[in-house]
Amino acid sequence: MTQQRYMVIDVSLCHDCNNCFIACKDEHVMNKWLPYADEQPRHGHRWMNIQRKERGQYPRIDCAFLPMPCQHCENAPCVKDFPDCVVKRDDGVVLIDPVKSKGNKAIVDSCPHGAIYWNDEEEIPQKCTFCAHLLDDGWSVPRCAHSCPTGAIRFYTLEKDAFDSLKAEQKLEAYRDETGRSPHVYYKNLYRYEKSFIAGGLLKGGDCAEGVKVSLKGDAAAPEQTTNFFGDFKFDALEPGTYTIVADGKDVKTVTIDASLNVGSIEI
Repeated sequence: MTQQRYMVIDVSLCHDCNNCFIACKDEHVMNKWLPYADEQPRHGHRWMNIQRKERGQYPRIDCAFLPMPCQHCENAPCVKDFPDCVVKRDDGVVLIDPVKSKGNKAIVDSCPHGAIYWNDEEEIPQKCTFCAHLLDDGWSVPRCAHSCPTGAIRFYTLEKDAFDSLKAEQKLEAYRDETGRSPHVYYKNLYRYEKSFIAGGLLKGGDCAEGVKVSLKGDAAAPEQTTNFFGDFKFDALEPGTYTIVADGKDVKTVTIDASLNVGSIEI
């Protein structure tokens, strides 16, 4: 069985430094890597597109960054809809033929994540190639993974069974794969971008209540925790729903969320 190419992105380690984006530009702007890809335009294309989300309300907020390249799907809509122009290689890399796809702007709309871009000057659709020209030349990783200073982007060449084991071990998730595309890009700590938190602080007599046992009951389970020096707590990775905050065994506040919520200070 041919080894497959996979990318794993840890959302918790991405700081939006844009090294991956710049490395992609450095590799593909003013460079033609035919037959893999034609030159990437200097502006407009984001083959590694970093999406951003702010969660919560002041002062209990956080930010998450989701690097979004082409997902190189096993069941890629672009390959299914345009088999004469887009191919999936034996190693899982999906490539758009820059010659056969010329003038076919409809390919851009076939990607559910908007990862395909239109080159107005060349009149061709373009996207991330996993730097296939480098992989075929002996590189072990594409430029984005090579340039990531935090290790948020990692690249693997593995048998499918070996990657499935890694996926289970590290609790990796696909991003919005409702239609069963089976991508070759997986995410760790995806909850930081997709799910919500409930955060707040406990007070006793107006002072920070440190060391109080806090739990959450409601539409999803959450492990019990202990308030920190400032009396703060934070329950994360929550689905929308109604939850009751329990402090020292007593219900202290019930909230309904569809996004992350700072409940403020609660006197107990």
